Order: sequence, then C-alpha cells, then structure tokens
Amino acid sequence: MARRTPLVIGHRGAPGYRPEHSRSSYDLALEFGVDAVEPDIVVSADGVLVVRHENEISGTTDVADRIEFKDRRTTKTVDGAELTGWFAEDFTWDELSTLRCRERLPKLRTTSASFDDAQPVLRLRDVLDIVRAASLAQGREIGVVLEVKHATYFSSIGWDVAELIDAELREAGWGAGQLPLIIESFESTVLYALQERGIPAAYVYLLEAAGRPFDLFASHGKAAPTYRATAKPEGLDGLVGRVDGISVDKRMILAPDKLGRLTGPSPLVRDAHERGLRVFTWTCRPENNFLIGQFRGRGGAAAFGDWESEWGVIRDAGVDGVFVDHPDLGVAFFGS
Repeated sequence: MARRTPLVIGHRGAPGYRPEHSRSSYDLALEFGVDAVEPDIVVSADGVLVVRHENEISGTTDVADRIEFKDRRTTKTVDGAELTGWFAEDFTWDELSTLRCRERLPKLRTTSASFDDAQPVLRLRDVLDIVRAASLAQGREIGVVLEVKHATYFSSIGWDVAELIDAELREAGWGAGQLPLIIESFESTVLYALQERGIPAAYVYLLEAAGRPFDLFASHGKAAPTYRATAKPEGLDGLVGRVDGISVDKRMILAPDKLGRLTGPSPLVRDAHERGLRVFTWTCRPENNFLIGQFRGRGGAAAFGDWESEWGVIRDAGVDGVFVDHPDLGVAFFGS
C-alpha cells in the first residue's frame, strides 16, 4: 500500500529542543516517533566520519574555548567561501571526541542552549548504532538520511568521501539494504560515486533556492547548471534515472513574493512526480524567524508564528518527506 503521509525526518535530531547532532537530540527525535533522522557528515584528520553540520566547528562545539586548541584557528576557502575558525579535518577523532556540543542558535533557542557543553561530538557510526537500537526497542523500521558535506573540498585535501562512507556503512551493517537508508548531497558527483560502489539506498539530490553546486562549478565554471535551472522541467529530465528524488528549500515550493506573501505551491512537486522523482523539503520550523513573512506573528523571532498554515501548504503540495526541527510537532502534523 502506498504511503499516505510524508516521511517525517528529524533534521539533525531534534534541534528545536537540544543542540543539533548531540546524543540527546537524536534520542528525543526517536522518542517522538520520527521515520528517520538526518546526520550530516564531515571528515576528521584521521579519516573518521564525524557528525557535524559543517566542517567549521566553532559554532556548534566548545572548541573556541579550549586553550589546548587555540593554535588550530585558521582561515580556509571551502566551496569558494573564505572561512575563519576551527575545522574538523585539522583534528583527530580522539581530539574531536573531547569537544562538547553547543546550540548553533543560542539567542533564538535558549532552552536548547541550556544543554550546552554536556554532550560529546558523535561519529556517524554512533548515530547508526543509536538508530539501529531504537528500531529494535520500538519494534519498527527507522531510517537514516545521510547528508554528505563538502565532498569536492575533502577530495582536494586527499579524502575520497565515497570510499569512507562505503567502508563505514558496510562495517556498521547499513550497507546491505537491510535498514532504510537515504543518501543526499548538494553535489551529484559523490552520489553517483556511491551508486557505483553498490550501496543500496535511495539517492536524493539537494537543491538550494539559488546558486550552483560546487562540484559542477569546480569542473565547469559558470557553464555549470544552477540549482534553479535543475528544478525546472528540463533540468528534472536530466535527473531521471540518475537519482531517486530531490530535496529542496521550502521556498521553492512556497514561492513567496518579495513581500513574503505566498504565491505557491509552485509546480515543482508535480513536475518531479510526473518524472518519477520523489520530493523532500527543508526545513519545517515553527519560529517566526524561519517562516515566510505572511505567516509570522507577534512575539519576536523566537516565538511560534502561524506555522500550521505554512506547513499545510507544504503538505498539500504532496511532498514525500519533510525535515523538521521539532519532531513532536512534525509527527503530529504530517502524520495525521
């Protein structure tokens, strides 16, 4: 029987309540009944796949306050952007494991920030094991949506990310198709490399609302297709048979005008479905700060606005999966 409701995916766990990618963030998402959780992965100096939103880690750990790592602060260019901070690839896993997670948006999510410095950074293997244990304990299949970060950049410093992922999934028992696995990236080349390695998973191409994928820009320059062009019918045609679906910025569905007023849903979901592609969207959040203008309410950036109305447009567009920061709200709303 076809699934009637979209997959509800805990975006980095439950970061509306706990620091993202922390153990308690994942535990809470699983307790709330999500269909899957989404870890982002970067690479350590010794080739360990580490769960962090970005390879620059000062915004989500206590590394900047650690005297012993003061000399690791540096400036790098990652995917064409110059960044200054502390980078995962400059630390061994043993060093990273001593760091503690922090809320990325402490002024907006003060409750989550109250759990700062209490939990260690995780590896991909840790999250895979947590999800497997929860699946057994709850008696249901729970998936992992694995987001691959900055594969072209890591290749430039000597790491074959596809090879590292292949080895980790197989060692952890997730490489044989026995547990639900989706692999996504803003870079199609790493998705295709993993497909060639025979990892049984659904492959999903992430699309920003603007810009170009860095892997294609690095090889083709301005001749590389934009994300916006890829989301058009002709661009979607090129994805048929290459990936299983796309995952898009919610604004590509809501289509707000310059004043923040809804003009969607756009035809994107319909166009993709006509070509046999699944559509996921990110990120459904209830705070005013993240809602399009039409659905913002009183109380400031951290207050909840009319999120039900915004989410309703996304649900009614027929998406196949939604990423949420507040899994309890997501499961209740999209699962009903």
